[in-house]
Amino acid sequence: MQATRASTAAPIQEVFSSIQGEGLYLGEPQVFLRLAGCPLRCAWCDTPGSWMLSDPPRARIDAPDSSRREPGWASPFQAACWIAEVEGGRARTLSVTGGEPLSWPLFLLGLREICPGRRLHLETAGAHPQTLEIVLDAVDHVSLDLKLAGDMGPPVPIAEPAASPEPAPRDAASWSAARRACLRLVAGRDACAKVAIVGGRRPADFEPVLDELAELAPALPLVLQPVTPLAGVPAPSRAEVDAVLALAEDRELRPRVVPQVHRLLGRP
Repeated sequence: MQATRASTAAPIQEVFSSIQGEGLYLGEPQVFLRLAGCPLRCAWCDTPGSWMLSDPPRARIDAPDSSRREPGWASPFQAACWIAEVEGGRARTLSVTGGEPLSWPLFLLGLREICPGRRLHLETAGAHPQTLEIVLDAVDHVSLDLKLAGDMGPPVPIAEPAASPEPAPRDAASWSAARRACLRLVAGRDACAKVAIVGGRRPADFEPVLDELAELAPALPLVLQPVTPLAGVPAPSRAEVDAVLALAEDRELRPRVVPQVHRLLGRP
């Protein structure tokens, strides 16, 4: 097992087909590959089951005619086989999500090699700019979350030698540095920024994030995403959303307000 983990393998939590419910390609049918393991602890995370690595990991493969579990540590080739199986003969864009996919950069690079003709989207928290730079040319689109430090718990490093060694931000200053570095990397590329809006936040809490976006990547499409209520985290009011929207417009950004559409449709 150690030899497998030291290679390009990664812990896969699930592979399934659905409708993209967030970001720039909202509504597009896609195949989703969810990787387990995340050092971050977003208060509003809708997949906290992806934070930790089970021992051993088990992957849910949601094929058109059945759903089953497989050993979760998988190579890019095995992942590509599962992707082809769940899409049922329809070659769809592949969205790699998590967890945090940038925890497994060698897997991402290997996946690009094994799927050279497939459009590959990366969904990332933007906490690991050094790792993002390594994989950036291997992906076709980056959906970049811009996190508020106040929404984050203390990071928990992934205790796995195969994971990226780049540490996650721990405070407002390190989060700002990570956001700024990631924005520089994706500026001018096929990418979008997402900002989650939690109920009870002051509009001023969002100003540093919006200022950074206006300075470093003003043409980047911005999705303001009211959170889906979960585990006591409230959705924002209309007034709270409108206040953040006004701040974005004041900075001449390109905002759009979009909820988690896949949740509204009852899809994974």
